[in-house]
Amino acid sequence: MTRLVAVLVAAVLALAGCGVPLDDEPRAIETPGVLNAPGSTAPDQAGTAVLRLYLVRDGRLVRVPRRVPALLGPHQSLTALLAGPTADEAAAGLTSALSTMSVTGLRLADHRATVSIADPPDQLVRSDDVLGFAQIVCTLTSQTEVGTVSFEANGQPLAVPRADGSLADEPLTIADYNGLL
Repeated sequence: MTRLVAVLVAAVLALAGCGVPLDDEPRAIETPGVLNAPGSTAPDQAGTAVLRLYLVRDGRLVRVPRRVPALLGPHQSLTALLAGPTADEAAAGLTSALSTMSVTGLRLADHRATVSIADPPDQLVRSDDVLGFAQIVCTLTSQTEVGTVSFEANGQPLAVPRADGSLADEPLTIADYNGLL
């Protein structure tokens, strides 16, 4: 019996020594080897943020990461999108289909962004109209605060074209424009 107790005590002491020890305060982690293995990208500059905009190239949506000094919210992201491509982006063949659209406001409630459009044309079926709405929906839903986007004109819901050409007056997501990506 004494031998069994001694074996159990030894086993408990051995198991107590296993595991990760707790530190009283944070400590630096040693990182041996190469962190930037071949095929991975170099780390970005410290203190920069990425804004994901959707611009147009050859009739298709292109996600464009743009470096900004700090994280931008939905309002600032929409403002940046409406300003159009930078000189470097334009030189790379990127454009915007929003030049004919007049956005007058943005409201956020319950993860839905409602974008106000001034005086939309009677027929919203031109390909640049589809791309314009797609740019707004995809850019806004890339923000964590926005899950869906709906549109209005003169305070009334506005039916806008999806990638497949159908009109939708319900909230939209990036999935509605997958065919344009």
